[in-house]
Amino acid sequence: MVLKTRVTELLGIEHPIICGGMTGVGTPELAAAISNAGALGVFAAHNAGTPENLKRWIDQVRRLAPGKPFGVNFTILPTAGEPPPYDEYAKVVIEAGVPIVETAGSNPKKWITLFKNAGVKTIHKCVTIRHALSAERLGVDVVSLDGFECAGHPGEDDIGNFVLQAKGAKVLRAPFVCSGGVGDGRQLAAALALGADGVNCGTRFCATQECAWPESFKQRMLEASETGFSFVVKVCFSCSFYPGGTPWLYGIFEN
Repeated sequence: MVLKTRVTELLGIEHPIICGGMTGVGTPELAAAISNAGALGVFAAHNAGTPENLKRWIDQVRRLAPGKPFGVNFTILPTAGEPPPYDEYAKVVIEAGVPIVETAGSNPKKWITLFKNAGVKTIHKCVTIRHALSAERLGVDVVSLDGFECAGHPGEDDIGNFVLQAKGAKVLRAPFVCSGGVGDGRQLAAALALGADGVNCGTRFCATQECAWPESFKQRMLEASETGFSFVVKVCFSCSFYPGGTPWLYGIFEN
């Protein structure tokens, strides 16, 4: 069954599914496999390291998934040291003709303007409706509404997707996707029923053959219960989900 939504039409994909950029996990192999399956494969620019290697990764996706849409993620967060070379990344993305960029982590005004002027479609990850409305005013093509269930960095407002997606359907004009806690067709159907135009999946793709995770990680994920996750750095006013707690993590919490 083919599901056509505003997102599939806009991004040129067969299924209303977008892969999260996933720091440390997103690779050309994983992005290409997802794009070949009819969804939108995405990898984070900073996973590639240097701008030169980013260009090699873009070329690799094109070789592995010829003619298929794909995207590059820009996650722009404060850093303790030298920040990644985002301006150089942007130049590589534009010159290479990457069709879609996903931004996250900070005000996207500079990046949405830059990429839209270059003909690149933009997705921005938002954790509240006010952020989504701001991105909409900036001209973003697709909003990714990230509920508290979202792994990685789901913001600090702790809004669940039952509330966030339903509210988005009432007030947003731009197409939007549900991000967080989506792992199968039932949850995709639920997201569409709430008014979303698709879903953004990250952790679900970590259990695939194409993911570079160690097999032991994948097996623990498959064996985990609904409580098999950990909050990381919540005490620092920022929250990241880690699927499957470890003794190392528990040691952090206890100390």
